[in-house]
Amino acid sequence: MKKLHRWGIMAATVMLLAGCTGQTKGDGNFEGKGTGKHGDIKVEVTMKDSQIDKIKVLEDQENEVLAEPVYDELEKKMIETNTTDVDVVTGSSATSEGYLAAVKDAVEKSGITLAAVSKKAGESKKEETEQTYDVVIVGSGGAGFSAAIEAKEAGKSVVILEKMPAVGGNTLISGAEMNVPNNWVQKKLGIKGDSPEVMAKDTIKGGDELGDKHMIKVMTENALDAAEWLRDDIKVDFLEDQLFQFGGHSYKRALIPQGHTGAEVITKFRAKAKELKIPVKLNTTATELIQDKDGKVIGVKANNKEKQEISYMGKDGVILTTGGFGSNIEMRKKYNKKMDESYMSTVTEGSTGDGIVMAEKIGADLTNMENIQTYPICNVETGVISLLADTRFDGAVLINQEGKRFVEELERRDVISNAILDQTGSYTYQLWNEDINKISKTMEAHQGEYEELLKQKLIVKADTLEEAAEFFDIDVKNLKETVKKVNKYAKDGKDKDFDHRGGLVSLEKGPYYIEKAAPSVHHTMGGLVINDKTEVLDKDGKAIDGLYAAGELTGVIHGSNRLGGNAITDIIVFGRIAGQTVGEK
Repeated sequence: MKKLHRWGIMAATVMLLAGCTGQTKGDGNFEGKGTGKHGDIKVEVTMKDSQIDKIKVLEDQENEVLAEPVYDELEKKMIETNTTDVDVVTGSSATSEGYLAAVKDAVEKSGITLAAVSKKAGESKKEETEQTYDVVIVGSGGAGFSAAIEAKEAGKSVVILEKMPAVGGNTLISGAEMNVPNNWVQKKLGIKGDSPEVMAKDTIKGGDELGDKHMIKVMTENALDAAEWLRDDIKVDFLEDQLFQFGGHSYKRALIPQGHTGAEVITKFRAKAKELKIPVKLNTTATELIQDKDGKVIGVKANNKEKQEISYMGKDGVILTTGGFGSNIEMRKKYNKKMDESYMSTVTEGSTGDGIVMAEKIGADLTNMENIQTYPICNVETGVISLLADTRFDGAVLINQEGKRFVEELERRDVISNAILDQTGSYTYQLWNEDINKISKTMEAHQGEYEELLKQKLIVKADTLEEAAEFFDIDVKNLKETVKKVNKYAKDGKDKDFDHRGGLVSLEKGPYYIEKAAPSVHHTMGGLVINDKTEVLDKDGKAIDGLYAAGELTGVIHGSNRLGGNAITDIIVFGRIAGQTVGEK
């Protein structure tokens, strides 16, 4: 092997120190890497006159809708102050930390020691303290966007207020599957017998008959129209050859968006809102409803990021779509002492019940507030919902530490969650094989979550049951006996132990996957009482003039327990009705 000339060695060393772009230390372009929520974030930082001049994201696996405003905000802060020591963005700490680490890495490779500078003057732009629209919508999840688009297309001027730094709410981080009877995929797959009436019966039964039967009927009868509107007007791309059958449902009826997450839905909603020129005020927290002398709701007081108090006036109405209160532990304990700090949560930090609190202060009636749902299969370390575990809807089974099944995998969420909490350690394992992976297609849709679970040692892939069981110290003898039963029941078409309503799938062949999971707070069924026009009602059952609500902050649909896939149906159907109602004024 030839020896490098000493000048060649020096040149190679300089190139290495400069980073991947081949730039020497000092001004120029330098690459850096950090670890975000879903994997590596790679950036290119341009240094000019020994200061940060520009930051470009080269590669990441973060949620695009959540990450984009985070990157924009942090880039602006770092360029303004010429330092990487800036605060993370609320609600997106993991993405923020990964991005900041990547920038720091790039700056270190430049060899420049940053000298912090004072914030440049004139960057903060003051807003008008009173702004007037036809309609003010509080919350930018699926219900808020549905209402805004319908109102705008009816000719109204509309504004959306969102307290978080990014749009989407819980819709964005959900699987966003939507229950729709008689949908086009059912017809393609030859599924017959479903109807709005059957779905209504499932929903009423699933909520222990505590949901409003008339409102449930409104939801199920409008579900297909709402789904076709998403597909044709909003351009949401649904899978054409696959449906989910969530627990408590009689049929496979849940449409699945491309990518198996709400990112597809919110990305398309955001694009439609931009096309219609609907302003969205991010980092803007609504604090109080404004009423006139007759009690009509005519606007909302809100604080923006610069701590300005602004009155957003809505002459035709205010629509609340702020979601539930799953992240508000004190509010959870107020209505259900069991749902205390011992439970983590799947929902966004913004789910603190703001809309419910504001409306109650002006006399709105509440219902079902004690009913708080947990999602059974969540990350035991973070509480985040496991979308990878959607394999449960295609044949994956639940087992305990002893290697035995203990509940029907397509039961109601509350039933499964309570059953898990009764097991050793109050956790479960979900078991499936590569054959189920091919049916479910969730592995390819949620590769980022899979990689994260591998790092956390909360999932194992193994060629044999013995190897998989050893990883989690599961009783292998019992596990093999359980799988033997599952295989027989799959072949016979009858689950003699738990009467699996979807039909079990053979686990005879590996490779196998076992994931450890536990329940987290997922949905608050209680909230405001509304009618079929989405008008908010007071304690006497009378509509509060000018105030409307849709989505999880309402309490009339799901009763004691929400069936999986019904949330998206709920928010889209009633979000649209809210927008149409104010659009007719």
